[in-house]
Amino acid sequence: MSLVKGFIALLIGALLIFDNQEEEVVLWDSDFKLQWSDFKGKPQNDRAAAVTSSGLTYRFSTTKRNNDVVSVDFVVSSYFYPNKSWYRPEVCDAIILSHEQLHFDITELFARKFRKRLQEAKFTNNVKAEVKAIYKQINIELNDFQNLYDLETNFSRNREQQLLWNKKIANALEK
Repeated sequence: MSLVKGFIALLIGALLIFDNQEEEVVLWDSDFKLQWSDFKGKPQNDRAAAVTSSGLTYRFSTTKRNNDVVSVDFVVSSYFYPNKSWYRPEVCDAIILSHEQLHFDITELFARKFRKRLQEAKFTNNVKAEVKAIYKQINIELNDFQNLYDLETNFSRNREQQLLWNKKIANALEK
């Protein structure tokens, strides 16, 4: 009975999320590549040529037996947010677009790390807080990695480093 209740709660939660989700999102897909037309936000400053807004979402359900967590099922997704992403056409080119695509690809890389950590975790009855803690840690690591990427490529200006990062992330996504 608890399995059925958990599934129904997950289904209702998913329907509420999708029903209330007014913001346009693009789910990461290996066959999808960003185009400048996907960047629908208005430029927020003159310092950046473009900004990619992407992030991780998750949902989960638990199965309990005798008040003990038996299993945790989860869905982790990486999204691009068109209305929060923007570019300045007068300074952007294909290299900058590929730099922005890599930000989205890095988000997917960390979605995979998040899934792996959830699969390897041993959960207690405090599963909600435990999943949230893993999510917060992954987001810290994701942010640090995105910053390192921008620093090492100098926001795509260092073309040699940009090419190295392109290969590095492509190889990581193939695994």
